[in-house]
Amino acid sequence: MNPAHPPEALIQLTGVSKIYGTGQAAMHALKGVDLTVAKGEFVAVMGPSGSGKSTCMNIIGCLDTPTRGSYRFNGIDVGNLSRDQRAILRRRCLGFVFQGFNLLNRTSALENVELPLIYRGVPLRQRRRQAAAAMAAVGLAGWEHHTPGELSGGQQQRVAMARAIVTTPEVLLADEPTGNLDSERSLEVMRLLTDFNQRQGLTIVMVTHEPDMAAFAGRQIHFKDGAIEAIRTE
Repeated sequence: MNPAHPPEALIQLTGVSKIYGTGQAAMHALKGVDLTVAKGEFVAVMGPSGSGKSTCMNIIGCLDTPTRGSYRFNGIDVGNLSRDQRAILRRRCLGFVFQGFNLLNRTSALENVELPLIYRGVPLRQRRRQAAAAMAAVGLAGWEHHTPGELSGGQQQRVAMARAIVTTPEVLLADEPTGNLDSERSLEVMRLLTDFNQRQGLTIVMVTHEPDMAAFAGRQIHFKDGAIEAIRTE
């Protein structure tokens, strides 16, 4: 990396605080957090329960807003956007993978992957083609017509990953993506995430409790009591 030409910031939190409640009941989930994630980075966010990492992820994902401070996404001040504009940014630029997969049980894997494209109004033939390509990218070609109940936990998480990348987002936000998987399936998921990051240049922000999963990331951001305690580079 040339220090004269640092990578372009995609995510920038400046002095971000989040307070829930008021008065004596106020809970400070984040306390003046400064964090920058460059385009193409793979960052792991770590910390104990209640440390602020999930709140930070929700703000980055436009699912919550700061009480104080600013959040800029690709140069856009997200705080100046309306609720509808934040929803559009979330739908167009962000992909989400969750610990619980969040798949629709009575629909096929392909139909689950298609969902974000339906919300975008993509025509049927095009979205079927894009969804099939996303499933192939996660190693599930041939499994398109299986329902989640017919798939293993690892396969279900790969369907969720295909759904997250089918819109070609700028950032993939993964919240404990290996939390419900055994060690072998966890490694499969992490290899896929690493491949997306290294081969496609996809920016990834991943929340995890597991140090061996965090080791796949280029940087580890450790939260404690609502603040960044340490940043480690692999």
